[in-house]
Amino acid sequence: MDVKESKSKKLLRKLLNRYRMVVINEQTFEEQLQFRLSRLNVIIATVFLMSFFGVFVFVLIAFTPIKEFIPGYDSTVIRKKATENYLKADSLITVYEKNIQYLNSIRSVLSGEISFDDNSDKGMDSANNVPQKEYATTRVKEDSLLRALVAQEDKYNILEPAAENLNILLFPPANGPVSQAFDPERQHYAVDIVLEENTPIKSISEGVVVFAEYTAQTGYVIMIEHAPYGLLSVYKHNASLTKQQGDRVITGEVIATAGNTGEFSTGWHLHFELWMEGYPVDPSLFFEF
Repeated sequence: MDVKESKSKKLLRKLLNRYRMVVINEQTFEEQLQFRLSRLNVIIATVFLMSFFGVFVFVLIAFTPIKEFIPGYDSTVIRKKATENYLKADSLITVYEKNIQYLNSIRSVLSGEISFDDNSDKGMDSANNVPQKEYATTRVKEDSLLRALVAQEDKYNILEPAAENLNILLFPPANGPVSQAFDPERQHYAVDIVLEENTPIKSISEGVVVFAEYTAQTGYVIMIEHAPYGLLSVYKHNASLTKQQGDRVITGEVIATAGNTGEFSTGWHLHFELWMEGYPVDPSLFFEF
C-alpha cells in the first residue's frame, strides 16, 4: 500500500509541479515573455481546445451549406431537384406515348385498317344495345392499287387556290430570264432562272435552314423552312452555300451563289422550288422574275 501511495503521490506531484517557459530574444538574450504552467494545466488546456474545435466543426457542418458537399449526405435541395426532374421526365414520357398513339391512329386511318364508329360501346347497337354482327371484310388487289395511285397523284397536286389565299410578302430569290417554267406534267416542279456566275441567291422570307449539302445530281442544295407560313423554299445547282443546316435567316439574306453544279445542270442558273404544306406551288404566282 505504501508503494502504491508513493507512486500516486509522485504522479500527482509531477502533474502539479510548476514550470516556467521563457521566451528570449536570440540576438540580445533579452527576456520577452514568460509563462508559469504545469503538466496538469497543459492537459486541461489541450482537452478544452480539442473540445472547442470539435464543437466548432460540428456547428459549421450542421448549420451551413458545407454539409451539402459531404458524400452520402441526403440533401434537401438535391432531393427536391431529383423529384422535379422525375416529374418532368414522367410528363415527357406521357406526351411521347400520346403522340405515338396519335401517329399510329392516323397511320391506321390512312391505310384503311380501322373505321370510325359513332357508338361509344364497340360492337353494340346504339338503339337497343344489342351486339352487332361482325362481318369479315377483305381488301382486294384493285382497291390497294387505286389507293396507291390516288396517294401518288395527290402528292403532286398543285395548290393554286391556297397560294392565291396566302397573304404574305416574299422577296424574289434572284432576277433573270426564265429558261424553264413550272410544268407539273413533266414533273418539273420549279422555275429555272438564268443567272450569271456567282450571282447572289437570297432567301424569300425568314426561316430556318433544314438542309444544306452537296448532291451528285443537283449540286449544292439549300432548303429553308418558313414555319409561320407553311412554306418550304428549295434552291439547287448553286456554286457555293453561305449558310449551314440549323442557321436562321432573314428575308433577303444571301444564302448561296448561282452556279452550274450537279449532273442535271446545263448552265449557270437557279433551280427554285416552292412547296406549301408538302405540295408544290408555282413560284410564278408570287414573283416576277
